[in-house]
Amino acid sequence: MMIVREAGMADIRPIQIIRNAVEENRLSNPSLVTDEDCRHYLTERGKGWVCTINNRVVGFAIADIINHSIWALFVHPEFARQGIGRRLHDSMLNWYFNETKETVWLSTAPGTRAADFYKKAGWEETGTHGKGELKFEMTYSGWVRRQSS
Repeated sequence: MMIVREAGMADIRPIQIIRNAVEENRLSNPSLVTDEDCRHYLTERGKGWVCTINNRVVGFAIADIINHSIWALFVHPEFARQGIGRRLHDSMLNWYFNETKETVWLSTAPGTRAADFYKKAGWEETGTHGKGELKFEMTYSGWVRRQSS
């Protein structure tokens, strides 16, 4: 059974396992994202969610309400294309826009399934960010419109 719930400190280890298992948007150096980074985003900068199937964490999402960005949205490759990313995405954005009406942004590598996912989810490509990543934005009105269609 698939369950989406708020992430807690006990979820940091499975979050790290998923983050390092992904096939796209891989970290060049996995030690760059520490357990402390995860704790900081989950408790001080925003909120996170995990998706479990049979009590196994198979995906996670974390929103940064301070920077008005999505810090992470990843699904373990073994569980891709099952609607997990969409459920996490929607839970995260529902919370985010309940907390603030500020436009939220994210970046991802061009030509990836992630970029396609965000386009299909209604995010607007607004340029580039960092080392050639695509920058996407979602407005409150865009989210409300998307939810009502």
